[in-house]
Amino acid sequence: MRLILLGPPGAGKGTQAKYIVDKHAIPQLSTGDMLREAVAAKSKIGLRAKKIIDAGKLVSDDIVIGIVSERIDQEDCAKGFILDGFPRTLQQADALGDMFEEKGLELSCVVELQVNDDALVERVAGRFTCGNCGEGYHDKFKPPAKPTKCDRCGKEEFTRRADDNEETMRTRLRAYYKETAPLVGYYYAKGLLKGVDGMGSIPKIASEIDEVLNSL
Repeated sequence: MRLILLGPPGAGKGTQAKYIVDKHAIPQLSTGDMLREAVAAKSKIGLRAKKIIDAGKLVSDDIVIGIVSERIDQEDCAKGFILDGFPRTLQQADALGDMFEEKGLELSCVVELQVNDDALVERVAGRFTCGNCGEGYHDKFKPPAKPTKCDRCGKEEFTRRADDNEETMRTRLRAYYKETAPLVGYYYAKGLLKGVDGMGSIPKIASEIDEVLNSL
């Protein structure tokens, strides 16, 4: 089972990927993690990437594709994997398709988490976590029982990500719709796209994704 999760930032792709990993025992592949692993392993492609990163430049698509290619050849990907945060553009999707064809692999499905932008902004802008135990909260949807204390560990160490605010979220959404949203039509045309309502509860979304995967 080889999957791509699509959806704007804050849609819950990472959360749902963890559910899929636990249930289907396939790895979640993040381009950031793969890049760091390749650099640390000092592989040929990793050394190329390190030179570019050290120069303060962005890693090119061909290097990213090379890192993805190298990673999916590893044993833990034999039964499949989830691509998280890749591809981001039509050019990357084309390159990924070519790479799959060369390896004799097929993409099983592209799951799109469909969300309402305004609700998504509200969801992201209101979230915060306990700095001690990592328990997640939300101003509206999941406030702690006592405003200044974590329900789980009792500490008073709440933190918010600097980019979890409305202005930053709107900017990220605009970038998503410009660069990544065209992939929805791209994969729909290939008959690979499956839409899931991303505005329900986490268990409900996971259940709908399960239905999609069980139908493959």
